[in-house]
Amino acid sequence: MQNKNPSDVNFSIEHVAILATDPVALGNWYEHVLGAQLVWDNKQSPPTYLLALSNLWLEIHAAEAPPVGRGNNKLPGFRHVALRVDSIEAAKAELAKRGVKFEEEIRPAAGSGRVLFFEDCEGNLLHLVERPSGSQIGKARWSIQL
Repeated sequence: MQNKNPSDVNFSIEHVAILATDPVALGNWYEHVLGAQLVWDNKQSPPTYLLALSNLWLEIHAAEAPPVGRGNNKLPGFRHVALRVDSIEAAKAELAKRGVKFEEEIRPAAGSGRVLFFEDCEGNLLHLVERPSGSQIGKARWSIQL
């Protein structure tokens, strides 16, 4: 799936939007549990936030309706956010101290390595992913040229 005809258009992911039933609580969860940092707050009610989590921004704003099938990783569409870590065990232990519940076991990751799923305070899926040292996965260029 490599692009064979690059041009001057360059795409990279800036942010992922997460619609929340309680944007304040969800924003606080990402700040306190995952260490995200507030980039922008529209200062309105309900609020919209941009939070920086490593090299990705999360846009959190109010949902207009309850979610359908949240937490079901088999439904179509975006299903989870994967967080790369050096050690799944260390990350799991730290997140458990911060109140995260893990209901599944560590399992093999697509491409190599291991994953461990968990949910944020609104039931959105996330997972930790640990790749073996020397893995070529993740060394690929993260922007797309057209």
